[in-house]
Amino acid sequence: MTIQQLSETLINQIAAGEVIERPASAAKELIENAIDAGANRIEIATAGGGKTLLRVTDNGLGMSAGDLAMAVRRHCTSKISDSLNDVRTLGFRGEALPSIGSVARLTIQSRTGDAPEGSQIVVAGGRVEPVRPTPANRGTVVEVRDLFFATPARLKFMKSEKAEAAAITEVVRRMAIAFPAVRFVLSGPDRSTLELPATGDDRLARIAQVLGRDFRDNAIEIDAGREGVRLSGFAGVPTFNRGNSLQQFAFVNGRPVQDKLVWSALRAAYAETIPSGRYPIAVLEIGIDPELVDVNVHPAKSDVRFRDPGLVRGLIIGAIRQALSREGDRAATTGAAGMLRAFRPEQPRPAQPWTPSASPYRPLDPAPAANGFAEARQAGFDQAGFDMGIQPSARAEPMTASGHAETVQEPARHPLGAARAQLHENYIVAQTEDGLVIVDQHAAHERLVFEAMRNALHSRPVAAQTLLIPEIVDLPEDDCDRLVAHAENFSRLGLGIERFGPGAIAVRETPAMLGEMDAAGLVRQLADELAEWDTASGLASRLEYLAATMACHGSVRSGRRMRPEEMNALLRQMEVTPGSGQCNHGRPTYIELKLADIERLFGRS
Repeated sequence: MTIQQLSETLINQIAAGEVIERPASAAKELIENAIDAGANRIEIATAGGGKTLLRVTDNGLGMSAGDLAMAVRRHCTSKISDSLNDVRTLGFRGEALPSIGSVARLTIQSRTGDAPEGSQIVVAGGRVEPVRPTPANRGTVVEVRDLFFATPARLKFMKSEKAEAAAITEVVRRMAIAFPAVRFVLSGPDRSTLELPATGDDRLARIAQVLGRDFRDNAIEIDAGREGVRLSGFAGVPTFNRGNSLQQFAFVNGRPVQDKLVWSALRAAYAETIPSGRYPIAVLEIGIDPELVDVNVHPAKSDVRFRDPGLVRGLIIGAIRQALSREGDRAATTGAAGMLRAFRPEQPRPAQPWTPSASPYRPLDPAPAANGFAEARQAGFDQAGFDMGIQPSARAEPMTASGHAETVQEPARHPLGAARAQLHENYIVAQTEDGLVIVDQHAAHERLVFEAMRNALHSRPVAAQTLLIPEIVDLPEDDCDRLVAHAENFSRLGLGIERFGPGAIAVRETPAMLGEMDAAGLVRQLADELAEWDTASGLASRLEYLAATMACHGSVRSGRRMRPEEMNALLRQMEVTPGSGQCNHGRPTYIELKLADIERLFGRS
């Protein structure tokens, strides 16, 4: 078989299979080009989910006629010269426009600021027409029609128009968060118009445009650095979470990325604070020297490789955990919003005519009713079934079990206020300076017990049990070397290991808390973690999981009546315990309702 040179059109179509996977990929490449050109206003129009039409208009620097002719040729770019070690632009490969032109009908109109007229070039299925003059505004308009008409087989793999339009919307949302100083407008007959005005340097305002105002109210600012790597952005409080990861955004030097290292670090940072199957909401920006990150991993440029992945992972986990310990204990505002929705009355039903025979109740004499109410007040509602030690009477002062008034704690002195009542032997109602707080006593105490046990685990070595017969685990030499290098850390957690020949590890001790366990499986898991992340958290996570289980069974149970002093003591301990805003399973431990919201319910505001 004779080897032959492929045609330029076929080469571009092969490249298009990597660079342009769907209309959203083309939109991403064109928006990146507009931002690299210095545009601060970008308009995107679509039809048919981007398959029929995709038009991107910007007010950037524009291109001359000579630049247009070069722009549709492969590997022609103005963004880099001879090295990939210092890439500071979003695009740099010079493949997007020729790839699009090889599989679609591509038209580009552009004019530079000092040019008397614009220029236009058309590429259809890889066939390039000559550049010709055309009237145009400053900037560039790129129009893509009939995407993949030259490669019909690719059309079979496209999703519905609605799904493709949603994918383009997601691209615009990510680019808008990355560049808050740019105004984005997304429109078309296949969608409702999305307009995102520029917010300048106010990144949080732009994020609120994209993710909603709830994120602004529940976000914690992150700003940390280590060894030349900077992490900034915002992370949601643990109780503000979602059922998917679509509201997790990561950027490296302004470039939107989908990097498994970042997502893994984000999951680890929220460990034990988010329920299983739920995902935190976060916007993370990593600033790093371009020489320390490789952005040329994939033609789509959505994956990156860090020279020191352990440093980046550790920075993300440490910074988010520090932020959560500082501010993450507050309740999400969505909890109060859900409570308000639950309190809102349903639509009134049509009134039914009342007849004496339809009602089991008889009219009461007003005078006896008033007298009875006065007597009930004097008796402290004892005859109504209220326990004086648990449910205070009409007075606001908590009562002790003996019926004597306790010294009332002032709500203004404490963030979680002062306990006023216990409902259904499980929920503590506390009055704050500007509202009220409802606490799940079991969930709150479970978290407090777990934090105490976890502090004990980290403050002193974990008790170990010696195996009667050491367990020998066969592993590759590289894994053995990594495990032995961390043997001292494992020893503090109750796992005693040592080298046993060139390709084996001997396990002599295991954590006593874990009882009988699969030591070989644990060692292999730790070896895999060290190989991928250069850190082994599996053993500590397993011990903490056991501590969480023990805390769940050893905490205050639902249904237990608590005295006022016990309720207030629980509130005070929650205020000084990190992570007390959610239980070990990630559920909220309390919900706060502001006085202004309560007044709105009664129409007083």
